[in-house]
Amino acid sequence: MNIQICVGSSCHLKGSQQIIELLQRMIEQNEICADITLSGRFCAGKCNREGVTVIVDDDVYTGVIEEGFHEFFAEKVLGKLKGV
Repeated sequence: MNIQICVGSSCHLKGSQQIIELLQRMIEQNEICADITLSGRFCAGKCNREGVTVIVDDDVYTGVIEEGFHEFFAEKVLGKLKGV
């Protein structure tokens, strides 16, 4: 699975560094390092008023914030890995 986090100026100001740190921590905790390629990318062109743009394989998710991160991770990352 390929996960890209937008680190363009807009997403940076909206907390992309915190989302990166949360992703790294959750990937390690769930022992799925071998299954994930995590990378940053400059502007994904999907700026939203709130949150960060995260691309999981070919699916683009906008508005990812710390408060909803665990739900996002469970559904969009773990769920996709497990085929749910």
